Amino acid sequence: MNNTLGNQYDNSLVSNAFGFMRFPVNFQPYDCDAEWVITGVPFDAATSGRPGSRLGPGAIRQISTHLAWEGCRWPWTFDLRQRLKVIDCGDLVYAFGDSQDLTDKLQAHAEKLLANGKRMLTFGGDHYVTLPLLRAHAKYFGKMALVHFDAHTDTYSNGPTFDHGTMFHHAPKEGLIDPAHSVQIGIRTEFDASLGFNVLDAAQVNDRSVDDIIAQVKQIVGDLPVYLTFDIDCLDPAHAPGTGTPVIGGLTTDKATKLVRALQGLNIVGMDLVEVAPGYDQSDLTSLAAATLALDMLHVQAVNKGE
Repeated sequence: MNNTLGNQYDNSLVSNAFGFMRFPVNFQPYDCDAEWVITGVPFDAATSGRPGSRLGPGAIRQISTHLAWEGCRWPWTFDLRQRLKVIDCGDLVYAFGDSQDLTDKLQAHAEKLLANGKRMLTFGGDHYVTLPLLRAHAKYFGKMALVHFDAHTDTYSNGPTFDHGTMFHHAPKEGLIDPAHSVQIGIRTEFDASLGFNVLDAAQVNDRSVDDIIAQVKQIVGDLPVYLTFDIDCLDPAHAPGTGTPVIGGLTTDKATKLVRALQGLNIVGMDLVEVAPGYDQSDLTSLAAATLALDMLHVQAVNKGE
């Protein structure tokens, strides 16, 4: 199937056999009536560990068909399709191997969606893709709070320009996010506290109640617009082996889904889920976890929207 996006966006997306959760596939996302648009970004050139997350968007979509049969997805009590207009616009096309082209194309795509009143749920790809997305969102929403699930803070300053471990070093320096109102959840690797992020490490998150953690998150974020990013390696490798930089001692899928579901009430303006590398997966566990978390993210948006 050929797409026919106009002007400078010609050939910027390609077709998929089916959309996430069997949502409608629409290769003209900018002018449609959808409220949320799913975009896949098959990019892993910024990976420092094991490559393969470029295959993540396809794996998440494929396994999501096993979740699509429920009208009301437990524990939610409503049919998401009746509350929220969601489409899947396929995968971003860029010059493979050209990280600058990826950066420019993704930011332009995001800016055009946001300018047309859409919100974005993006599937990586490696975590670098969040940086051009933050640049686009900051143009429309101003400085944001970041709610970041990960094993790593990604605030390292010693990486190259295109690196999946440096985005949140650059983002506050560019004025895109406010570290004092941002929270990083599940961290269990070395980090530099000088940037001022609020870090809830995995050991304390595993020991504390969901209600206690969420109360702190909401206090930190305040009333700022929120960008939500979930690196699948936040989960323990027992629950998500299919990722490039697994670290033991992480969150369970039970804890992570409860935390995501409890983010209701936050002004979430954009979301992504990244770093699924299906080549290292076992029985599609990681892809299933990612698809379920993404589905819960959309349910949170439906609740925030109201009836």
